[in-house]
Amino acid sequence: MFSHFLGVFFSFNFGGFQNLKGMGLANASEDLSSEVEVDAFRRLFPLRYLERHLAESIRPDGRPLGKARDTSIILGAVASANGSALVKIGSTTMLTAIKMEVMTPSLESPDEGCLAIDFHMPPICSPIVRPGRPAEASPVVSKQLSDTISNSKIIDLKELSLVNGKAAWMAYLDIYCLDADGALFDAALLSVIAALSHLQIPAVAMGDDGKIILVSDEDGQKQAQEPVNNEKRKLTLRSIPFSLTCILHKNYILADPTAEEESIMETHVTIVLDTSGQLISLYKPGGPVLAYTSAIQDCVAFTRQRVQELKSFLDKENSAMEIE
Repeated sequence: MFSHFLGVFFSFNFGGFQNLKGMGLANASEDLSSEVEVDAFRRLFPLRYLERHLAESIRPDGRPLGKARDTSIILGAVASANGSALVKIGSTTMLTAIKMEVMTPSLESPDEGCLAIDFHMPPICSPIVRPGRPAEASPVVSKQLSDTISNSKIIDLKELSLVNGKAAWMAYLDIYCLDADGALFDAALLSVIAALSHLQIPAVAMGDDGKIILVSDEDGQKQAQEPVNNEKRKLTLRSIPFSLTCILHKNYILADPTAEEESIMETHVTIVLDTSGQLISLYKPGGPVLAYTSAIQDCVAFTRQRVQELKSFLDKENSAMEIE
């Protein structure tokens, strides 16, 4: 029986999809048998299965090679957070929640606040993440996010200052991966940017004891002497970064890969551009040391298109929030 299935797989391997599609199937049971065989072939020979699609300029999920998956953004997904966003790119799902706390600024930067970014991959997000064991991707994505936010200078940390040398905001950004189906950094960065655009910095004042208190607290209003922030306010976001991950395989470029595609092919390139088209970073974690310059240029071109698309999605969502 096993040798029979192998014969079918190898025949399919060399005959291509067209032969299988052209076979006249007599009834529903034969249809089911064919589906089982194709699925088994896909599992046994994933690269050959994918390459058969690529030869037709299509991917297993039906997308053209350079097209990203459907994307959605929901702002204010966590009511208890000061800013939050839920982002989906295909099945990849990220939730970012921002919590603001008052801290004492450092002596080196007395007029600046701080950002702390932490990326989490709970076991629910992927079968390869085991309970009690941190996912290998977690510290990598967390570092990428921190570097991108810092290098893009999207936030002027002086905006987080409250009282020079005495008080400033610490913004804790917790990013939770709810479904890890490829291009994790792209979805994580988008959720961070969306949450920052939704963030409202709390109104605070200085009490009789010199401590910063929330103006929204009734007791705080009675004790307040010196206003610091009279009302909630938004951050000014500058040079907003977005990213696109591509896979390079032979002469093919696949934008926004799924987890299955990432597991099959090793050359990944992530391009980060800001909304003005400025290159923020180029991240290439695996694959051959050198990649064709023209291929990298094509990845950048795909990213420019993607940046405009993501900016439009985010602007639309923010406009809808303002109307509400």
